[in-house]
Amino acid sequence: MSSFHLHASSFKDPSGFVFVSGDKIYRQVNTSYATTYQQLMNSGLYQQLVKQQLLIPHIEITDNLTQSGNWHVTLLPEFIPHITYPYEWSFDQLKDAALLTLQVLKTALEYGLILKDATPFNIQFLNGKPVFIDTLSFEKYDEKQPWVAYRQFCEGFLFPLYLEYYLQTASQPLQRAYFSGIPATVTAKLLPFKSRWNLGVWLHVYLQRSVSNSNTTRKYQAQFSKTKLLNLIRHLEQIISKLALSANQRTTWSNYYEETILDQAYLQEKEKLFQSMLAGIQVTTALDMGANDGYFSKLMAAKNIRVIATDFDTRCINNLYRYCKQNKVTNILPLIADIANPSPAMGFANAERSAFDERIHVELVTALALIHHLVISKNIPLPLLAAYFHGIAPLLLIEFVPKQDPKVQQMLSGRTDVFDDYNESEFETSFSAFFTIQQKTGISGTHRTLYLMKKKEVV
Repeated sequence: MSSFHLHASSFKDPSGFVFVSGDKIYRQVNTSYATTYQQLMNSGLYQQLVKQQLLIPHIEITDNLTQSGNWHVTLLPEFIPHITYPYEWSFDQLKDAALLTLQVLKTALEYGLILKDATPFNIQFLNGKPVFIDTLSFEKYDEKQPWVAYRQFCEGFLFPLYLEYYLQTASQPLQRAYFSGIPATVTAKLLPFKSRWNLGVWLHVYLQRSVSNSNTTRKYQAQFSKTKLLNLIRHLEQIISKLALSANQRTTWSNYYEETILDQAYLQEKEKLFQSMLAGIQVTTALDMGANDGYFSKLMAAKNIRVIATDFDTRCINNLYRYCKQNKVTNILPLIADIANPSPAMGFANAERSAFDERIHVELVTALALIHHLVISKNIPLPLLAAYFHGIAPLLLIEFVPKQDPKVQQMLSGRTDVFDDYNESEFETSFSAFFTIQQKTGISGTHRTLYLMKKKEVV
């Protein structure tokens, strides 16, 4: 019998499950889903979705790796290097994922199938684009029945987009709180009054809220049809396609390199040192923490490094995603992540959705112009930061910004300086306990220093 374990997030669908065996991730199709699976494969729908790069491709494995009595076939899907969650995506990422889901639904209808669920967790980002990953989400289409996944689609996609569009503030914290989807009742309470005059909001939010709040049972249900479903899909596509964030709204960090950086000479010197250190190492994956607009992520991507670019500033990440999309940059994955409060493990048994650091594994971590924010703004001591980076960074390219720096002085203005241990000597002592300093170079014209470190094996 092959050694395997079930994936902690795969337990809700009786059609099959995801499991891990060796270093590969498989999906088992159960006998209860055999007929539908064969319809998916024999109708041409699978081939069409894969051709359009809407669905992750797979290889069929004829071995019953789990030795399960209800086994039909084993699938080996194309490998996705980094699993991400909707509350880590920017506005435009969620928007594109929503439109992809609707495109998959429309295509399925052409082949006599329909999506039985429409959660954003069925989407992952691969090579710069969203892709549908749940091969078992299809079922035979009954024209007389409404789309059972409509509410799930609204709660997982439409409602977060509406909230961010109307409120012009990040919806990701709310998505994390309601990780199964933001209910219509909550959405209706949060949307501003002016949204009531929008037909789409009235139909999909307030009307749905009224139905969910109703205690009466309908004795008569209107006949559904394929035409009505296609009209619904078309309406949702039109709504979502038109949603866009205000181009004029700027955040604290969205113009960091344009306006608040020391000067362009600093940036040029820092880039030169960064490129030099990068040239001395061989890596294929990197995590750029505090990436801002992705300036240094782009430099690494140009060297064929697959980069995960993170920042807590949702507007910065959204701008970076749009840049990558417009310029066809496929090896940068922008994600919203706050180092001081990263996505935790949660869901059933605290294992259904794993923590950010458990999912993201890379060869190099970069932390440029970041440490002073964590120490002074978040009150995280240097030894704790050193231990944290040791857990995620085989190689670490990090910038130290001392108190003499004008940006640190600005951060300290108006508050008591209680950071006696924040200096270069303590920084090196703290990080030397976990890393070997391989290179150390001051950035000309500043008090800042760039370090390249290698992880130590600490018992």
